[in-house]
Amino acid sequence: MPTKTADIVVADLPNNKGERLSERVYENLFHAIVTGMISAGAKLPSENELAKQFEVSRPVLREALDKLRDDGLISSVRGSGNYVLNALGARVDGVPSDEADRDALQRIGDLLAGIELRMIVEPQAAYLAAKRRGPSDIESMRAALDRFDQAMRQDAILHHHDYAFHEAIATATCNARIVQTLKSLEYDVTRSVNLMRFLVQFQPFIRNEAVRDEHEEIFRHIEGGAATKAKRAMRNHIEHARIRMMSNRPGF
Repeated sequence: MPTKTADIVVADLPNNKGERLSERVYENLFHAIVTGMISAGAKLPSENELAKQFEVSRPVLREALDKLRDDGLISSVRGSGNYVLNALGARVDGVPSDEADRDALQRIGDLLAGIELRMIVEPQAAYLAAKRRGPSDIESMRAALDRFDQAMRQDAILHHHDYAFHEAIATATCNARIVQTLKSLEYDVTRSVNLMRFLVQFQPFIRNEAVRDEHEEIFRHIEGGAATKAKRAMRNHIEHARIRMMSNRPGF
């Protein structure tokens, strides 16, 4: 039976200033694969189709695909196309990739360090944002939340819209160092979190509604100027994100 070509839905992705196009494509495909949006064994759309969906040139797309191969997440079959491998680069026939396993283990330290730093920085950022936010900051947060909702309804990739909300909060602190710190965490922590789910052999389960509700609570407190409540809500959100990452309980 021929393998079905994966359906990839790309929502309106923000084009962050200074971000290479290949990184943007790579990160979205990476996130779709390791969260199970694209299942193991699925065939990716052709290079022409992917380039069209992401609105990039084929050389840019190929650079992103090369990185996915280096991660052990896809494999190319000459004359056929690109296929998604199992978690952590195991081949679809079940043979594991030791190199991919070692690579994932090395990222655990980055994951733990990143979560720890977020727990220190982001609750205080929410506190300051509630004190210092202006009308444009509130608009940016609301827009990020609305894009998250739209992407969720489309069953599209949510990561960029999730991060955009957190970045808008950091921007509202009027502290450039906080914004820089958050940007330094976004890419590495996301990859480590997703790989950690597979490393401990938990099934991916995307709890989008819980994330949305937690974001709305944070936003409500920041918009209302309730700094202490915003700080507490952000701390709870990050702690819940850590638990969701480590747990396969569908009710959380």
